[in-house]
Amino acid sequence: MTATASSARPWDAERVARWLRDNTYHHSRFADLDRLVRLKREQGRTVSLCLPTLNEERTIGKEILLLRAELMQRHPLLDEIVVMDSGSTDHTREIAAEWGARVCLASEVLPGVESRRGKGENLWKALYQCEGDIIVYVDADIRNVHPRFAYALLGPLLERPDIEYVKAFYDRPIEVVPGVRTSGGGRVTELLVRPMFSLFVPELAALIQPLSGEYAARRSMLETLPFPIGYGVEVAHLLDIYHRRGLDALAQVDLDQRVHRNQPLDALGRMAFGILQVMFDRLHRYGHLAQRPPISSVMRQFSVHGEGGYQPVEYRLAEEERPPIITVPEYRARFGRPPPTPSEP
Repeated sequence: MTATASSARPWDAERVARWLRDNTYHHSRFADLDRLVRLKREQGRTVSLCLPTLNEERTIGKEILLLRAELMQRHPLLDEIVVMDSGSTDHTREIAAEWGARVCLASEVLPGVESRRGKGENLWKALYQCEGDIIVYVDADIRNVHPRFAYALLGPLLERPDIEYVKAFYDRPIEVVPGVRTSGGGRVTELLVRPMFSLFVPELAALIQPLSGEYAARRSMLETLPFPIGYGVEVAHLLDIYHRRGLDALAQVDLDQRVHRNQPLDALGRMAFGILQVMFDRLHRYGHLAQRPPISSVMRQFSVHGEGGYQPVEYRLAEEERPPIITVPEYRARFGRPPPTPSEP
């Protein structure tokens, strides 16, 4: 691969230190929920919480119960909770509906658009289903869920109109043996994404957990972004927003700790494969690479059958991409967006 002169800013220790001081928060900063509700009302904002799901019957009920009770009933910070389901085969959808969420099956949303499966697909379709001016995404597998997983991400957006997109970060323990936990989560970030950011877009290495599943953003930004349908969606968002608006449009909030179901190493390998495809695409698009290298869509791993019985396994994983949803006629009609002009996406 041949690098070009980067269109991103080089690492500037003073500038990054300033960003870390001004745009990095601890969740305790936003613990006064009455103040957040007041800010929301003064600005006339509405807020949607989206929980993307796939077979999360063990945790989804607790998440909805707690978040709805604290952030809708006690403190009216959220206007709705929407579950966007990928086609769960357990009781995820039934439990979510029972506890008061509006449940949507992703394959039935925007029926005029050929359905795909993937995390990014869910998040993209959620923009059509959710009604809020601000969208908060929270993963549905959190075992130690707390209202801060939603309200702390809203805080910077309600306090500062210059911030467009807020990421969570936290300690992510890995279960070594039952009852014993240690730090070490975020393996794809540390082994792939942070090295790639450090090489090509140094300032984005200031994000502590760029792949965190908890983040909040303004609809006005999200609707203009393309969405890779798989796990590359978060990296794509960060690169797109950074090259449009710079580091100052981003913020991050420390949520302390997140306990969830850890994925096995082979699954993380496939996740990294999809993310890498998206990164090469964006690096070429923004001038960090002179040309996009030829990229295979086949990920090769091995399964073991007995002594020395290594069997190759191939996965075809092509990171398709949804266009900015503001280009979809059904979306424009629902949210009153004007027809596109030649200068729009």
